Amino acid sequence: MTTKQRAYLKSLAMVMDPIYQVGKASITPEFTTGISEALEARELIKISVLKNCMDDPREIAQILAERTNSEVVQVIGKKIVLYRESKDKKKIELPKAKKQK
Repeated sequence: MTTKQRAYLKSLAMVMDPIYQVGKASITPEFTTGISEALEARELIKISVLKNCMDDPREIAQILAERTNSEVVQVIGKKIVLYRESKDKKKIELPKAKKQK
């Protein structure tokens, strides 16, 4: 993912509300499945890490990205933004990457 594409996704995520919250239980298999389904439906999602979660938001973001085959767009404070292109319902058109000479 290029910096231009990442910046575009960040701008889209700015107006979004978190649709998932990571709490004391941290990351469960059910939570990961829910995130994966949400990524398929929406492509771009925001997750909030609650104060009672003892894990580092950056670590949580990395683990979720690996388990859902998605990309971490950004982690700011206790908010995580993930992106994964949908297989069936592509909604977000990323800016094209410049070709290398």
